[in-house]
Parts: sequence; structure tokens; C-alpha cells
Amino acid sequence: MTAHTYTYQRRYCGPLEAVIFDWAGTIVDFGSFAPTQVLVDAFAEIGLPVSLAEARVPMGMAKWDHIQTLGQLPDVARRWQAKFGAPMTDADVDQIYEIFMPLQIARVGAYSQPIAGALDTLATLRAQGLKIGSCTGYPRAVMNALLPLAAELGIAPDCVIAADDLAAGARPGPWMALANVIELGIKHVAACVKVDDTAVGIAEGLNAGMWTVGLAVSGNEVGLSQSEWLALSISEQQQRRQRAAEKLAQAGAHYVIDTVAELPAVIAAINQRLARGESPA
Repeated sequence: MTAHTYTYQRRYCGPLEAVIFDWAGTIVDFGSFAPTQVLVDAFAEIGLPVSLAEARVPMGMAKWDHIQTLGQLPDVARRWQAKFGAPMTDADVDQIYEIFMPLQIARVGAYSQPIAGALDTLATLRAQGLKIGSCTGYPRAVMNALLPLAAELGIAPDCVIAADDLAAGARPGPWMALANVIELGIKHVAACVKVDDTAVGIAEGLNAGMWTVGLAVSGNEVGLSQSEWLALSISEQQQRRQRAAEKLAQAGAHYVIDTVAELPAVIAAINQRLARGESPA
């Protein structure tokens, strides 16, 4: 019996069907302060100061993993060893997580105003027939506190997947993004766009086979409030924008824009690429 090898490429050439958003730094919380500032405060409660810049390094990860990775940063690990006489253990991570969770639940709403242009962008995408998905590094308990507050402000995605919802895990794996595909009833991952402000969130979208859009200015990489951003000189803004955009581009983002307000033009460009037979791979 002779075996034959056949090569057949099945490309999706239809329009986009869904956009899957991150939360903090993407559609709410300009500068992504809720997850980072609260982590700084949680570490302070055990007597180990960490800076906001250090807390931002693992952003986008599930929060238990975020705490563990933060504790493994060389400078933080040295300070931990000097104070406690041993490296951070999983039990230490559990202790900080138990401090972090009630603080995060209590304070997430205070930081989570919609980013300028987010509501208009969501309305534009819905008017085009796109479904709105979302996933986050926040655990479900935090999202349960945030979702009703966000809904009152006009943000109510069709799907919300939290970092601890899935047994498979969270970012940079594709599972939360793919859970959106299932819940939203999307037939082709190439019909989806993942929008995120972190490198690990871009990796999530790429691993799921989706188009990816990085947000340079509104999120973790610049890490400033909108008022702080606007107070910078044009040259300072450009330097910070470029550093953030380069990191997201190096992570593999197909597009990098300042904020979600610019997303509709990118959606149009991706639809044109799909019509030409291009794919996100």
C-alpha cells in the first residue's frame, strides 16, 4: 500500500466576528493601577517594600503567579532573603495572596473608570456585528466586584473569563482566549482579535491563533494615569510611547496603538487583510 501526502490549506477569508479585550489598562483603569498598587500595598503589609515599577514587571499574569514572579525578581528576592532569611516559598505566596485579595476586591472599582474612547469603540464594534469577549489576570472574586460597577458605566462584554476560571490555567497560555471562542460561538480563531496592554496578554492571543493588538499608552508599559500622561512634554510622551510600543511589538503584536479609542481603524485594516486571504499566523 502506498501512502500519499496531501497539502491543503484551509484559510478563513471572512470578516472578523469577535474582539476579546483585557480589562485593566485596556478598557478600564488608564495606567493599570488597580492590580499593581494593591500588590505594592499587600507586600508592604508583611514589611517588604516593592516599587510600583517592580510590581508592573509580571503584569497580565494570574495574580498568584504574579506575586510569585514578583518575589523572584532578583532585587526583590535579595531583599526577601535579607529580611526573612530564606527564599520566598509557595506558602509565602499564599499569605500575600490572602492579604491581596480583600484589598483588591475592596478597591478595584475605585481605579476602574472606562478609558477615554472605550465606550464609543465598544458601541462601534457592536454596530458592526462583532461580539465582545474579555479575559483578565483578575480572579473571579475580583471580577464579581468589578462587573456590576463596569456595567453601570456602560461596559458589559458578552463573555468574561477570569484567571482562575479554567483548570488549564491562564496567560500566556491560550485557554482564556479560547474559552471566549467557545462561549461566543466563534467558528474560526482567525476571526478573533485579542486586545491587551501586556506582553503576556499578546502571547495569549498569538498562542490562540488570533490577531493581536497592543495598547502602548493606556496600559502597564507606560504606567501613568491619564493626567500624568497629559502633563508630559511631547518629547517625553514620544520616548515612553516608543519604549512601550517596542516591547509589545517584540512580543509579536500585529498592531500597536496608543489606546482602545484607535481600535476601529485597526479592525477595518484586519478585515481588509482577511479578505485578501491573509491570516494572523
